[in-house]
Amino acid sequence: MVVTQENVAVNGSRRLSPQEIADILRDRIRSGELKAGDRLPTQAELADEFGVERGTVRQALRALQEDGLLSNVSKGSPPRIAEVTPSTDKPQPTMVGLAPQLMEAFTAKHVRIDAACLTAETLLTALGEPVRRIHAGDLRPESIDVRILLPSRDIDLAFPVPVEGRGDDDDPVHRRWLEQRNAQGQVLRYNLLALRASHGIDVHVTFRALPFTPPVKLYLLNGVEALIAYYMLTRREEEWESGTLDMYDALGYESLLFSFEKSASERDAAFVDQSQKWFDALWATITTDLTLS
Repeated sequence: MVVTQENVAVNGSRRLSPQEIADILRDRIRSGELKAGDRLPTQAELADEFGVERGTVRQALRALQEDGLLSNVSKGSPPRIAEVTPSTDKPQPTMVGLAPQLMEAFTAKHVRIDAACLTAETLLTALGEPVRRIHAGDLRPESIDVRILLPSRDIDLAFPVPVEGRGDDDDPVHRRWLEQRNAQGQVLRYNLLALRASHGIDVHVTFRALPFTPPVKLYLLNGVEALIAYYMLTRREEEWESGTLDMYDALGYESLLFSFEKSASERDAAFVDQSQKWFDALWATITTDLTLS
């Protein structure tokens, strides 16, 4: 199969850098628009599409070649998309592993992030760099749609909970979790919605309430990647308000994050699809509107 150039240029009012062109092509590979074995357009066609010199295109292709994404690289014919082999990289702690995956997701024209988690702490932190890069002009998505499932304030959480068990209705461990859930969600929503006014991006951020405590945290990126980590419970103490909380809590940002990409294998593609169906089913059925207050 030969992949031809798009009819509409993507460079806008200024010339793209080699890194930006590489990022655009990388996103097409990750999304499946460019598949293993497909031949890229010629350097002349790519230069015309992006409105740059051929030297800029050559630098972009060199970056993709160094990443192992291109094969059959020679002067005589355009390179082909390399066969994707499953990553052998070790899973990273969630706080470390989520940020670069989100950066990659935000190179897409239309960004869609779905998350199911205990709080939005890790997601809020990981979104910091993509938001900064948008303000710097390095990323230019046209739309951002974020949907987040968080536990309802009205349920008895499985965790965090006091070690000695729940007492009266004014459980300080629950109040601490609720304050964190609301504060982090509000900041996340504010940071993303601010991109509407500053950059004209079509942004939507929606929360819904789960009627149970999620045992894992799940992130779905642009429908092509699923990231999952198990909440690991531990006993810990924390100073809060006027006392010390002795509780069983989940340190989600230390949990190992496992990545499944549609382009990696049929097994990974099935996991991504089923994870998305699971999330969509929860969103449309037993979850309820969530007010961060």
